[in-house]
Amino acid sequence: MTHDQPGAHPHQVVFACRKNGGRSVIARVLAEHYAGGTVTALSAGTEPGDHIHPEVARVLEGLGLDTSREEPKHLTRDMIASSALAITLGCGEECPYVPGVRYVDWPVDDPLGRDDVTVRRIVADLDARVRGLLAELVPDHELPPSVLADADSGPAT
Repeated sequence: MTHDQPGAHPHQVVFACRKNGGRSVIARVLAEHYAGGTVTALSAGTEPGDHIHPEVARVLEGLGLDTSREEPKHLTRDMIASSALAITLGCGEECPYVPGVRYVDWPVDDPLGRDDVTVRRIVADLDARVRGLLAELVPDHELPPSVLADADSGPAT
């Protein structure tokens, strides 16, 4: 991957959505979990809410992922400029544009107000996307097993 933006970290990714309470948080938590320090993942929103969505926290915590330090943050131009890649998840035209940064849009459903089965499906979608992204960004990094693998082999909830 080439990146000409001065000051950008080649393995920093920002995940952006509107409220920064659902999709971008899921993607960031998964990326940090799987990357093992090889990638820095940020998440932010164009209109950040007061807290992450409780249904998202519940599902991620159920998969053994800590969300206790997750707080919605405002997406800034500097956050994007310091990243090699900006992944948008429903923030549309509201995301600041920074020349030289690669943008990718992931059309993923919003988990806000959804039941746990639906949120888990959204987590599974993002899990696959994040794992694919990390394989592209750091091909020599051996990814740990999916957090969904252990959960899928257990009893149905």
